[in-house]
Amino acid sequence: MPRTSSDALLTDGQIVSLPQGAVLGETGHEASEVFFPLAGMVSLVVVMKNGRALETATVGREGMVSGMAGLGVHIPHVRTVVQIEHPSLRISATAFRRIASKNRAIEALCVSYNEILLAQARITAACNSLHPVEARFCRWLLQTSDRAGPNHITLTQEFLSEMLGVRRTSVTDAAKPFSDASIISYSRGVITIHNRKKLLEASCECYETLRELAPA
Repeated sequence: MPRTSSDALLTDGQIVSLPQGAVLGETGHEASEVFFPLAGMVSLVVVMKNGRALETATVGREGMVSGMAGLGVHIPHVRTVVQIEHPSLRISATAFRRIASKNRAIEALCVSYNEILLAQARITAACNSLHPVEARFCRWLLQTSDRAGPNHITLTQEFLSEMLGVRRTSVTDAAKPFSDASIISYSRGVITIHNRKKLLEASCECYETLRELAPA
């Protein structure tokens, strides 16, 4: 993004701290704010009528949340949840639309990043359908550590089971062989990665595919 474009966003936006679990947008509700994560990770989650949820895409510092609000009224079909606590640039959807209408670079960014999110959703849907939970578990840990920075991920098994769309016991079963082999460890809500290479070997191909898809 050109410096003049980012300066415009900084003028109308503000840096806020987003706690883990915070809901930034809800299914069927007009997006009133746009977020640009400066670290951490946000999940886009499809919620079924029975309350079950499944992650379809993730957003880190390479992207934005509710960016399509820059092109008009945006009513998302996903719940947006902060997965890892982080600072973010927050700007009202109204101000973002006004800036985008005068800035071709930002307008183009809204369209191109939405295409990336759609591609993410398609790949994740295929991954959830075709790959075993153990491989998806590794893929998810690698994705999250890329956004979190260090190899320490603050996360409950309950939250992770929701993101993977499986029961908590399935997460426990998937994690056990990696824990027994000292590839990861889990204590008091923190997952620590000790051997990233082994996680890569056990992960499905979707980790590399999604990583290549993300903008630089």
